[in-house]
Amino acid sequence: MSLNDETLEALKADLLEAFSDEGPNKEAFVERLSEIRSADIGEILEALIEEDDALSTTIGVLDLLSDERAANVLGYLPGDNQLDVVGKLPDGQVLTLLEEMSSDERADLFNLLGDDRREALLRRMAHREREDLKRLASYEEGTAGAIMTSDYVAIASGMTVSQALMRVRQTAPDAETVYQLYILAGDGQLIGTMSLRQLMVARPGALVDDIMIKDVISTAVDQVQEDVARIVARYDLIALPVIDSDNRMVGIVTHDDAMDVAESEATEDIHKGMSIGALESGISRVPLWSLYRKRVLWLVLLVFANLFSGAGIAYFEDTIALEVALVFFLPLLIGSGGNAGAQAATLMVRGMATGDVGVKDWGRMLGRELLVAGALGITMAVAVTPIGIMRGGEAVAMIVALSMVTIVLFGSLIGMCLPFVLERFKVDPATASAPLVTTLIDASGVVIYFSIASAILAGA
Repeated sequence: MSLNDETLEALKADLLEAFSDEGPNKEAFVERLSEIRSADIGEILEALIEEDDALSTTIGVLDLLSDERAANVLGYLPGDNQLDVVGKLPDGQVLTLLEEMSSDERADLFNLLGDDRREALLRRMAHREREDLKRLASYEEGTAGAIMTSDYVAIASGMTVSQALMRVRQTAPDAETVYQLYILAGDGQLIGTMSLRQLMVARPGALVDDIMIKDVISTAVDQVQEDVARIVARYDLIALPVIDSDNRMVGIVTHDDAMDVAESEATEDIHKGMSIGALESGISRVPLWSLYRKRVLWLVLLVFANLFSGAGIAYFEDTIALEVALVFFLPLLIGSGGNAGAQAATLMVRGMATGDVGVKDWGRMLGRELLVAGALGITMAVAVTPIGIMRGGEAVAMIVALSMVTIVLFGSLIGMCLPFVLERFKVDPATASAPLVTTLIDASGVVIYFSIASAILAGA
């Protein structure tokens, strides 16, 4: 059954009571836990560890579950929680859990362990499992190899449909997905693919080579995981085969793993867009010192960058003295430019992240932004002109209107171009969003505004 927040909170309380010294018999929870999805149990245990430091309760719950179910639940816990749990378990129990986990989750957990613990576990593994785990754990973080699983259904070239169906029955229990099948040559090269439905409706004596799809969409083992997720989404794949440099199939990236990558990358881009460093875990779990450290650097740098705005105002003190009403419009103008720039930057960063826009599109996007930003600036100038007339007369209204068009146009172009510049210098374009763009436009907006004001008032 699916659980709401209220039910989850009640289960947390019941678990704490059951595993306390005075609580009811914890064995009574076995039947109750069997009715709850593994993901929900994982959420309950995660909350218990974070809120109540109930690590012993978590281990007790895992002991009540079957090995397969316990491994599944463990896979839903964050990496730091997994490490806490296995740190309290003997090698034999950890080995059992690793054997029951999917190959990609097994490799992720294995990489979290210390060198001594890894060596101890490897010595107790069967040769085939040991080599598979070492191979998966060796791939660089952030690549297709690091998120793929080796649990897939492979069919040998030359098999008949009936032979292939027998192969599916033999490997299905351990496979991550059986809905997509992969045909391999004798040397392990990927030569084709087919769906389970295609196989089931085909004539039993037909060769799989005659009915397979030869134009296979695949990815390299060292491909960046963000690109992998984009391929899965673009072609609506259940799983994406991963190949090495010799076109040998080494694993698959499933749709759910690609979704996790997309979510992680989107979160990282949002954090960078607000000038926050990458967080090791969720906002509710990250240590306070780490949260402070990730935010303080850019904020301090931007504080000093904002000094240029103050310097600009000081430089134009004589202009301000001529028409004090100009000060009233200063926050409005630089705020409008910053907002327009942040919008443009966000659109470009997201477009580049999804592959909709690339560096080669800079010229075309510049022309489009000139037209849109110009229209936006004129519209906002028209809206603010009556206020300028009321506050300072026609001269002030003209200054404010011209400044609005210029600042919005300039801010939008800065916001649009900065992601392309950063991309050219191999810096993540997400860094170009709100705080950085706004700070740049604040300083430049002051100079633009009072320069226009000085020119018009001098000629009046």
